[in-house]
Amino acid sequence: MPINSPSVAIHLRGLRQRFGEQTVLDDIDLDVPAGTTLALLGPSGCGKSTLLKLLAGLLQPDGGRVMFGDQTVADPTRCVPPEARDLGMVFQDYALWPHMTVAGNVSFPLEMRGVPRAARVAAVAQALSRVGLEHLAARRPSALSGGQQQRVALARAIVARPRVLLFDEPLSNLDAQLRATLCDDVRTLLAQLGTTAVYVTHDRNEADALAHTIVTLAHGRVVETVNR
Repeated sequence: MPINSPSVAIHLRGLRQRFGEQTVLDDIDLDVPAGTTLALLGPSGCGKSTLLKLLAGLLQPDGGRVMFGDQTVADPTRCVPPEARDLGMVFQDYALWPHMTVAGNVSFPLEMRGVPRAARVAAVAQALSRVGLEHLAARRPSALSGGQQQRVALARAIVARPRVLLFDEPLSNLDAQLRATLCDDVRTLLAQLGTTAVYVTHDRNEADALAHTIVTLAHGRVVETVNR
């Protein structure tokens, strides 16, 4: 898989998801143009995280389809696995491997792709430089602050230059001042990379700061779309 993949548009058509008797997503139609950021906003239980899991390939939809460009990556009959979707993901809880150094954590996606060592070293150095952590490459995650750990997670997500970046409330565990700083950094980074991104948040200020389009969900449906 290429390290410098182009961004890709995302299209959701009639997307539905049920868990037992509960309809979590109901007939979702959305378009995310290539190179833009979509923020998903809404209260807990509105379907934001479920939608993100469908984009990531962690769930298969009960109805409708998920498309990356002109490729259907999920519908009720097929589901392209996460590792074949060329995406990066940043989680709320950092999800770093404690036994690895910062550089080891960031290098891991490239190792899974079979990227040669010299190319991995260069790509890791560039990714850490982008998030301002090149001087901490040899540290373990336990020696870092929460904000630094989230920067490592961000570097790991971007190191392979994926077509799509997914963010699952990545700043919610941080204090308000650090959230604002990292939000600015994420916005700058997305602008530099030109990667298509979907960003889940409870925070309207984050959505306003980051997104080209803000979609508000309630009870599994789109209730408001704001293009900025």
